[in-house]
Amino acid sequence: MTVLHHTSHKNKTFATLLAFLAGGLGLQRLYLRGLRDPWLWAHLASLPASAAVSAIWPDADGFYKLLPIMVSGLAGFLEALVLGLMSDEKWDARFNPGSGKQSNTHWPLAVVLVASMMVGAGSLIATISRLFDLLYTGGSYG
Repeated sequence: MTVLHHTSHKNKTFATLLAFLAGGLGLQRLYLRGLRDPWLWAHLASLPASAAVSAIWPDADGFYKLLPIMVSGLAGFLEALVLGLMSDEKWDARFNPGSGKQSNTHWPLAVVLVASMMVGAGSLIATISRLFDLLYTGGSYG
């Protein structure tokens, strides 16, 4: 008796969109690898880490209190780019080895990638600017 194990086909565009929209929470990691993924838990740990910073340092600027969540979000934008720019063949080999289907991405993926690059780069520049403002001027510029 032969038992065929058919796994579900993971959509590259959907995973990239998840990383773009909710990468800071690690939803793309949950979609791709499930609850056993340690990086999913690292993303989720940013929430209690932010709460711990708020509890330990209540007089801190709100930027520092949200910094763990912002770093997780920036990692999500980066992961959206990494997932979206992966070739369809490599994607299928990594995430769809037993699905029986082949990925064939189209223009919606390009739109998500452009949005990820724009929002991610802008967020990174804003985060670095605010961090340097707080560290070197004590927040004189904002």
